[in-house]
Amino acid sequence: MDKFRMLFQHFQSSSESVMNGVCLLLAAVTVKLYSSFDFNCPCLARYNALYGLGLLLTPPLALFLCGLLANRQSVVMVEEWRRPSGQRRKDPGVIRYMCSSVLQRALAAPLVWILLALLDGKCFVCAFSSNVDPEKFLDFANMTPSQVQLFLAKVPCKEDELVRDSPARKAVSRYLRCLSQAIGWSITLVLIIVAFLARCLRPCFDQTVFLQHRYWSNYVDLEQKLFDETCCEHARDFAHRCVLHFFASMQSEMRARGLRRDAASRDPKTPEVPEPPEGLDGGREKAHLRAVCSQEQVDHLLSTWYSSKPPLDLMASSGLWGGGLSHRAPMVAPSTRLSQHTDV
Repeated sequence: MDKFRMLFQHFQSSSESVMNGVCLLLAAVTVKLYSSFDFNCPCLARYNALYGLGLLLTPPLALFLCGLLANRQSVVMVEEWRRPSGQRRKDPGVIRYMCSSVLQRALAAPLVWILLALLDGKCFVCAFSSNVDPEKFLDFANMTPSQVQLFLAKVPCKEDELVRDSPARKAVSRYLRCLSQAIGWSITLVLIIVAFLARCLRPCFDQTVFLQHRYWSNYVDLEQKLFDETCCEHARDFAHRCVLHFFASMQSEMRARGLRRDAASRDPKTPEVPEPPEGLDGGREKAHLRAVCSQEQVDHLLSTWYSSKPPLDLMASSGLWGGGLSHRAPMVAPSTRLSQHTDV
């Protein structure tokens, strides 16, 4: 159990590892889906191209959208792009880097499907059997144009009576499969060459801008994750204090109505409900959470986080955010951990 928890915390802290794992999982699911798919071409001149191209392109589109939905960084990228500038300027280079990273991972599964379909050749034969030039094959010399079109439409259906055991059907099917596999292997070779050049040539250029964009891309992702975790922590602590306050108030009300007279006569020194400790985990570590202690303060804090994120300068004056909630709750001392987090 401890090993599983450590593994989960590792993947939770490393969004890049999670996204790579999701990318591999989608690719594996793509291979499994294609291998289990029952391909049935309609073998009709009007619908062959629609069915073949639809099967070649529609599942990749669905897998691409699934890749975008599964990638948490896509949402972070859109939020960073659309957020108000506030106290922090927006860097278009960071947004472009995040967009490139999201697209690379989302395109993995669709490319796997397209390459599998091209190397298999069934979709290509179904989609383009009616567009083959009959003059390339001698077997069509004695057929009328209408018979040729009907015959070509039946090429994907090898069990059809019209084309069963026909050498012309085998020749057309073999021709289209070779063309489909040539396109598939060409795309594979191009992708491998591009990846090889990008990996080998990147160290030859200045890495400063790349490192900066990667750093701030990871920062934006981790900052939002830490903010969500801190909000959950505050909500848990706030709910705990509200429940204790409710029970304490109910105890006072019952005493005022005389509902605890019997218990009070037996034990005149009935203990009061203790107030919650200053920090659930000890000391001043939770003081920054306890400073926000009303619904209006929470709404104001969340609105301020969205509309005006703090500047990325740890040496910035703490007075920039000092007056936001001072009319409702005391501010935290600058030496606490909160001042370091909220200045980022």
